[in-house]
Formats: sequence, C-alpha cells, structure tokens
Amino acid sequence: MVSKYIKENANDVVGNLEYNSERKHLIIPEYGRHLQKLIDQVTEIADRDERNKVAKHIIQVMGSLNPHLRDVPDFQHKLWDQLFIMSDFKLEVDSPYPIPSREVLQLKPDPINYPQNFPKYRFYGNNIKYMIDVANKWEEGEMKSALVKVIANHMKKSYLSWNKDTVKDDVIFEHLIELSEGKLNLLHSEEELVNTTDLMRTNKRMSNKIMSVAPPKNQNQNKKKPKPFQKNNNFKQNQ
Repeated sequence: MVSKYIKENANDVVGNLEYNSERKHLIIPEYGRHLQKLIDQVTEIADRDERNKVAKHIIQVMGSLNPHLRDVPDFQHKLWDQLFIMSDFKLEVDSPYPIPSREVLQLKPDPINYPQNFPKYRFYGNNIKYMIDVANKWEEGEMKSALVKVIANHMKKSYLSWNKDTVKDDVIFEHLIELSEGKLNLLHSEEELVNTTDLMRTNKRMSNKIMSVAPPKNQNQNKKKPKPFQKNNNFKQNQ
C-alpha cells in the first residue's frame, strides 16, 4: 500500500538549502558539483570491486561531456588522471594508466632563460647576433668578407628603421666590432655600405606595402546621404 503523501514544511526545506559559500571548493569546476559529489561517494565504498565498477561508469560520464574525444587513448588517460585529482588522491581503484601523485602535480617547471642576449642594441634583433656568431667561425676569405658586408648593410638598414636620422658607416662598424667581440673589424677597410638615401627609400617602400595590406575602409562612408524629403509648394500655387 502506498503511503500517503506528507506535505513538507517550508521552513525545513529552506533550512536544508546549500549555499556556494558553505560548499566545498570544486577541484575541477568544469565537471560540476554533482559529479564531484559522486566521486566523493565512491571513495567511501568499502568493496574494491564495486569501486572499480563505479569508477568506470564515472569515466563514461566524464567522457560524454566531450563525445568527440571519448574514445581517444590519450584523452582516456587524461580522464583517469582527472578522476584521481578530483578525489583528492583518496580513490583506490585499478587504473589502466599510471596513477598520478600529488607531488608530481605540484612540481613547477624550470625557469626559462630570457631570449634577449644583447639588450643594448635591440633594433638589430637576435638574427644579426646569430649571423655574427656564424661569421666568426668561418675561415678568412672572400665568402667571409661578403657575409660580413651583408651583415653590416643589414645592420644599417635595421638602424634606419628605428632611427630616422642618418647614420655614418663608422657607427655601424663600431657596433659590429662590439657585437663580434672584436673579431669583425671594418673600420680600416675600404668597404662602403649602401647609401642611406637608398635604404630609407627601401624602408619607406616596405612600410607602404604593409599599409596597403590593411583592410579597406567602409565604402558606404563615401556615399552621399540622401536629401530629406521636401514638400513641393509650387503644386498648391498652380491649383
């Protein structure tokens, strides 16, 4: 016999409400509160076989949130790792993958060295320094002389890209000596770099190409607006 429905007291219902400020912190909020509670209940199951069975069902529920990745082996590994993380590493089940540990999860990566090797002359860029290092390793000859001249011309072009004033070749040669640690010296050579005017014209041409690639302005702005409607007063006069 079905028992008679007993109407609940409104005060009791309100007293059992949960507020976010009183709830436990969600370890992975993307899965929601209900899945977190379900994982907490699995950790309390005494029978290991039953825990393994329920854990596999939870993995299926977690995979259903991303059905296009559910059957990918790497994604399955990620789901099992997240299951142990959400259980605060308290869940003891048979996992098909290595079980992660709290210590490995809290490891911090090694700091990455700042890539800027010579911040004194940033307008030259890192590629110039790499080219200078390569030129230092070459043997003396025509190939090395040609490479050093190309490097010096590129340095002058980069210098004029950020400093619009004219620059003397001696300044470029001094910077080249400093960046090469005194191994590449053109101060006493008869080499002449490309004319400053030609380099400025090249830089301007390149900047115009970049501007032309920009999307065109809205053509509707150039159209004339229609004139407002005006009443024809001559029509009444003709009547």
